Amino acid sequence: MIKFEVITEIEAPPSDCFDLSRDLDFHQDSFGHTKESIVGGRPSGLIEWNEEVTWRAKHFGFYHQHTSRITVFDAPHHFRDEMTEGRFKKFMHDHYFEATLTGTRMKDVVEFQAPMGVLGRVVEVLRCWF
Repeated sequence: MIKFEVITEIEAPPSDCFDLSRDLDFHQDSFGHTKESIVGGRPSGLIEWNEEVTWRAKHFGFYHQHTSRITVFDAPHHFRDEMTEGRFKKFMHDHYFEATLTGTRMKDVVEFQAPMGVLGRVVEVLRCWF
């Protein structure tokens, strides 16, 4: 299993960051380079607890589909989207929002496990070397 974290400092309140992070229209607009589009589930707006969305995007020259459900929702502090269908064996993305003196500290924590057993584990290990 691979886990990584990204911390971003933002000059805006946590509630604004929380809402923008779950804004499906903003997500589609900001990922235009991957031709990411919604092909199932909630079509637009702010995704809520227990809702699903299916994305179609082009990565590494191939189109992929990935369905995620919001499984944790604690506005405006934390939400998690978790893969229910897709190419990974497991995929979870936690979004954390903490108020700071200048705005918000956003922490993204992504955990995933490649499919295909031993071959997937080899890919995970090789990915860590690059």
